[in-house]
Amino acid sequence: MLDYEAEAAHYDETRGGVPRAAAAAEAVLRLLPPGTRTLLDLACGTGLVTERLTRPGLTVYGADAAHAMLRTAAGRLPGKAVRADARRLPLPDASLDAVSAVWLLHLVPFAAEIVAEAARVLRPGGVFVTTVDKDAAHDVGSDIDAALRPHRASGAGSDRADRVTAYAAAHGLAPVPGTTFTGYGQGTSPRGTAEKLRAGHYASWFHGTPATVADLAASLAALPDQDRPRADPAYRLACYVKGAPGATDTAGPVTSDGNASPR
Repeated sequence: MLDYEAEAAHYDETRGGVPRAAAAAEAVLRLLPPGTRTLLDLACGTGLVTERLTRPGLTVYGADAAHAMLRTAAGRLPGKAVRADARRLPLPDASLDAVSAVWLLHLVPFAAEIVAEAARVLRPGGVFVTTVDKDAAHDVGSDIDAALRPHRASGAGSDRADRVTAYAAAHGLAPVPGTTFTGYGQGTSPRGTAEKLRAGHYASWFHGTPATVADLAASLAALPDQDRPRADPAYRLACYVKGAPGATDTAGPVTSDGNASPR
């Protein structure tokens, strides 16, 4: 996992900047029910997405565990950014209308705890909106993906949609239709992919040896247009409603592999 204290200074420009943030915010807003008054954006980072979650009558807060990220977010969200662990929010039960988690669950081994905490602070009828299947979104069918695909660890993502849905069901959250948005500026080039591979950026799905890294980097170096980014990914946003029909605690406890175990 990256050191987000160190990443804060250049995080926005390396993650698609305003275009990607605006697309993410617009997508989250599409999934908020009419009348939503309060939204907490978990792992808000620098607040680039969070500050764009605006519409009449909606008050938005941001929470992040990294001091450096929050220093930037505080300037974008005056009085509305707080340092907090997404697993232990400083909020009472049933106190929010919506919780969002954009590009968070794929980073952590405790996604189930985050979903449980989101469910705790949501009011009945409130929604939890989160990105899912982030690694899969980056497979856009390019020549780079053809080289990478045999090395992808199938089902490794902690934000895999079926796992997140199982976590949600265990805490009274039912799935409703979600949406997608474009990850502007996130298309990868062969040279850039090889550099990230060597730096260990793909730890969530790649578990090869140094020799495998060297072989794969050589395959990427043989591709044409070494510095031309391929297509941008299309990220998926899932949405879950608290207390919706069928969202009762019938799934049983959720096991460490993300599956709901029988009672």
